[in-house]
Amino acid sequence: MNIQIFGKVKCFDTKKAQRYFKERRIKFQFIDLAQKGFSPGEWRSVRQKLGYEDLVDTKCRAYQEEYMDYITREAAEEKLFLYPELLKTPIVRNGREVTVGYCPEIWKSWS
Repeated sequence: MNIQIFGKVKCFDTKKAQRYFKERRIKFQFIDLAQKGFSPGEWRSVRQKLGYEDLVDTKCRAYQEEYMDYITREAAEEKLFLYPELLKTPIVRNGREVTVGYCPEIWKSWS
């Protein structure tokens, strides 16, 4: 298992995901989206599995600040890559499998 957790340090669901894997002694790599963001390859693999609606956090402050309701879908998807604060977190990857949010029932099936 090669678990990667993409999240924000202050996000409670990200902390719960980290605790879930720590309690089961499953090694994982944490990537702080605020500092590092996604590499282009990682972003492509996540976008292949998840849709725009699954990834965008419409309730965050950045969504309003970036005028996401008023731009085209292509421009909005580009902003998701450039501004990781627009993403729902945590995004958890295990190889080609990807989840958004706290999903222990899916993670349990990975082991």
